[in-house]
Amino acid sequence: MVVEICVDSLEAAITAAKGGAERIELCSDLTEGGITPSAGLLHMVRAAVPIDVFVMIRPRGGDSCYSARELETMEADIAVAKRLGANGVVFGVLQSDGHVDVARTERFVKLAAPVEVTFHRAIDMTPDLERACEDAITAGAHRILTSGGKQTARLGAEQIARLVKRADGRLGVMAASGINANNAAELIRATGVRELHASLRRRTASPLQYRNGGVSMGARRDSEFVRYELMEDDVRALRRAADAAAAANGERSIK
Repeated sequence: MVVEICVDSLEAAITAAKGGAERIELCSDLTEGGITPSAGLLHMVRAAVPIDVFVMIRPRGGDSCYSARELETMEADIAVAKRLGANGVVFGVLQSDGHVDVARTERFVKLAAPVEVTFHRAIDMTPDLERACEDAITAGAHRILTSGGKQTARLGAEQIARLVKRADGRLGVMAASGINANNAAELIRATGVRELHASLRRRTASPLQYRNGGVSMGARRDSEFVRYELMEDDVRALRRAADAAAAANGERSIK
């Protein structure tokens, strides 16, 4: 059973590795759902952790229907990620009608080779998840990241199970959104997934003592005075829950 932790800092990457994750998805700005991290961050993370590092390739927040220049930027970012030692890249590209852009995805997969490709939760924004799964397979993606078209994996468990059955080993189906140690075993049993993706972030106060409440650097007011941290104990708890579920199914844990 693979546990992947989504992180946006060097500290979180180190914590995920210490907690027993096999893989991290490295992003920046998780408040936007994750965008492409800096080359500097990737360099530091790659030097600090021995586990697999998959890099988000997403030039901005918002939708997954990109302009020609944004697509060129994504190609450049894939090349940078490979050069800096990424084990995989994570992206999702949709057409204006909401379906997977198969041609562009296939191009990105070829550019990324030999590293692996995850088609991210843009797939949950498509009008037909079954078709989207087939499109991702056609394009050569190694896995899809999905909450079954619902806000959380728990709510989308039935659809995730259908995707696992449809994929039939042709690509991996990794469950995401709202996953933690308390619900992981139930989700694994209900869906048959063998990969879990979680952020496990906890909101903590900023150590800043002086606060200018009249100024905001971003769209969210007071965001300058909040941090989100990953706790090693939370990763370990998820690791144990995943291992227990795998053992109950007669499988060996990867760890």
